[in-house]
Amino acid sequence: MWLSERKRGRQYGEAMVGQTTLSGDPAGVYLDAERRTLAVFAPGGYAWRPAVGEEVLVLKQEGEKTCAVGVRCCGDLAPGEVLIHAGQGDAAIKLGNDGTVELMGQVRINGVPLEDMRNRGGEV
Repeated sequence: MWLSERKRGRQYGEAMVGQTTLSGDPAGVYLDAERRTLAVFAPGGYAWRPAVGEEVLVLKQEGEKTCAVGVRCCGDLAPGEVLIHAGQGDAAIKLGNDGTVELMGQVRINGVPLEDMRNRGGEV
């Protein structure tokens, strides 16, 4: 009885974990059934589109549309570290908690590969 009373009085929506079935914005996510046209949210200044097959956190607020807000964390990170990556980690930036910045993949400046700039003797 206490649980049913508590559920009736809930003022907030639900959070669920689902698997992305359609990439993009809007996205499709399989929860208890496939749901399409979910808006995709990300932190300010950051653009993100979930890849098909990723686990995403889905929120549903009372009177609002369902939306995807993030993916399950991955990577070998220490507390306080940040990893920004594309796809399966082909391109990534890792901000270490020791002050290091690691760039993975090919680095380009104004479309020119960093190695080409170094070989030409250009300033970096």
